[in-house]
Amino acid sequence: MNRTIKDATVKRYHYDNHAQLRRHLADFVDAYNFGKRLKTLKGLTLYEFICKCWTSNPERFTLDPLQKMPGLNT
Repeated sequence: MNRTIKDATVKRYHYDNHAQLRRHLADFVDAYNFGKRLKTLKGLTLYEFICKCWTSNPERFTLDPLQKMPGLNT
């Protein structure tokens, strides 16, 4: 994924400042997540795949408050 992003941004365009790069990067990630159909997801976009998983198994997307507590490794 890093190479895909790099090929679509800094190798292809020149940016005068970091704000331009950030704006283009956000647009690219949105287009990728909502428009690119992936073979590994059986032709679904990433957004469609997440929606499909959420409708079939919504409890996977429920956040446990204990997951947000700082632990030994934080």
